Amino acid sequence: MKDMQIIVRLDVMLALRKMKSRDLAQAIGITEQNLSLLKSGKVKGIRFETLAKICAVLECQPGDLLEAEQQTT
Repeated sequence: MKDMQIIVRLDVMLALRKMKSRDLAQAIGITEQNLSLLKSGKVKGIRFETLAKICAVLECQPGDLLEAEQQTT
């Protein structure tokens, strides 16, 4: 079994939607600091509720924000 790493592509979607992190954080009800941690991939998980809110605001699917990538050892 190969190890997979989840890559967060939130910064890409924000750029495509021409939206600032501050505006997204406010729209979904989380702090800018927590959104920054999510963007950098430094979180262990995300609530489905939060993911759904992000997708609603950015008009995208979870697969647009998250990508599974094989880890190199």
